[in-house]
Parts: sequence; C-alpha cells; structure tokens
Amino acid sequence: MENKLSKEELIELVEKICNPKLSDGEVSEYVDILKSNVPHPASSDLIFWHNEELSPEEIVTIALAYEENEKDR
Repeated sequence: MENKLSKEELIELVEKICNPKLSDGEVSEYVDILKSNVPHPASSDLIFWHNEELSPEEIVTIALAYEENEKDR
C-alpha cells in the first residue's frame, strides 16, 4: 500500500477525528480517509474501541506498522 498522506498529516487527521465538536458525517469522512491511507484493517478501532487510550501519534504508528500477516496471530 502506498501512503498518500505523510505520518504528520495522518496524526493531524486523527486529532481531527478525536474532536468532539465534529458532526458524525465529518468523523465518518475523516475515518474513511484514514482507512485509505494505512494498512491496518481496523484503524478506527484504535481510536474508538482500544483497551487503552492512545495518543494520535501512537494510533498512527500502530496503524502504519500493521502487516497483513498479523491478522492470523
């Protein structure tokens, strides 16, 4: 997968997603952009459903580091 956004841009995007003032439509749009730029198949789960609260930088680092073979572990 070729990333279209830089890591810094992805971090800014995750910060926007975490903004409680955004409408559901805006959040959905930003989540779609995130998903299309990282290999992690459940990148939004890292934001909304992860067991521990992660910083935007941690979320992006995990989402970018995901490898396809991890889903079988």
